[in-house]
Amino acid sequence: MAHIAWLGKKSPFCGNVTYGLTTTEQLRLRGHRISFIHFDTPATGPGLPWDPPSVDGNGLSLTKEALRASRRAALAGDESEVALPYLLKSQVYTVPAPGAQRELRESLEQLKPDLVHASLTLSPLDFLLPDLCQQLGVPLVATFHPAFDAGLRNLAGGTQQLTYQVYAPALARFNRVIVFSELQAEVLSRLGVKDDRLVVIPNGVDTDVWKPAGCERGGSERTGSERSSSALRHEVLARFDGRRSFLYMGRLATEKNVEALLRAWRLVRPAGCVLVIVGDGPLRGSLQAAHEDPDILWWGYEPELERRVALLQASEVFLLPSLVEGLSLSLLEAMASGTACVATDAGADGEVLEGGAGIVISTQGVTTQLRTLLPVLRDQPVLTAELGRRARERALQRYTLTRNIQALERVYAELVPSPALAA
Repeated sequence: MAHIAWLGKKSPFCGNVTYGLTTTEQLRLRGHRISFIHFDTPATGPGLPWDPPSVDGNGLSLTKEALRASRRAALAGDESEVALPYLLKSQVYTVPAPGAQRELRESLEQLKPDLVHASLTLSPLDFLLPDLCQQLGVPLVATFHPAFDAGLRNLAGGTQQLTYQVYAPALARFNRVIVFSELQAEVLSRLGVKDDRLVVIPNGVDTDVWKPAGCERGGSERTGSERSSSALRHEVLARFDGRRSFLYMGRLATEKNVEALLRAWRLVRPAGCVLVIVGDGPLRGSLQAAHEDPDILWWGYEPELERRVALLQASEVFLLPSLVEGLSLSLLEAMASGTACVATDAGADGEVLEGGAGIVISTQGVTTQLRTLLPVLRDQPVLTAELGRRARERALQRYTLTRNIQALERVYAELVPSPALAA
């Protein structure tokens, strides 16, 4: 099995974090050794670059030298983790501290991985990786997450296109670049990344975790976990107060276009229904202040996986009004949970739902389209049930976590001469 140095994110919570944690967990289960490198040491105070002081788990002050010694000790283990210093970290981008590049190089030199996989964090270090890995003689793989809209139909799409243009020259020097859809690959190909370096591997979800409530066994045969899931679902339904639930789950940021959804909801005000907004982000305060309504439930950020599963199982319709996307994990989770899905054709989301697996709307005129759709979905529960069934079927066919990991291992096998990987 391969030793993989994974450069990614563990916080703050976003799709990149979910992707990295889920993928590395699965790779470990398949026998690979993972060294997780991420930004987790804030650089503060007048002693920059990176002179905290910091504290360890016992509250004891650590000097810069002690932190490095602690890091090197961690590297000696089979399941190592390396924390890099940073100045600023958000859901979208990261600004490393001046010492981060040196720490990364020293860590890779000591780890001696078979391969580096960078789940790109949108930081200046991303652009230094090709030279660094070439000097160390280590193959370099990237997963490129930024959302896009191939049609450039809005300002958000234009901004993301600029991100692609800035990154393309660096991506062209990676051994492989993983993207989530053919559309995304076409965008990078037009920008100069060679086709033989682009690999399309759609996101995948664990369909044994994200599943409809009806997939559980009944009566006394249910496991303790299934009984707990049932109790959580009833707890969620109690919050809905007997109303049918329409759900948004994701970041509250401009590109997610939640404002358009909220406007449509206020125009329609579907009787007997509640709109549940699960998530956090820079726009939460302003959106909540402008749209306080008894039929809108501001759930906030939900850290517990089991409760997020219960929210999707208890909801009839999942709504994703984004202006730009990559391939939304929230959408795939909703599909696997058997929830009827409505999403814009931003990024690869339209590709995921095409052919009847859900309802696809344009990124232009979202409020108008939802104003028409919401009454239909309210009045046609048979339709929503059928859409949920088709969504689950599509997830099982194309977007399972097992398929994703198997495809990723094939990429590794091309770059790492290992009999175990080749098998």
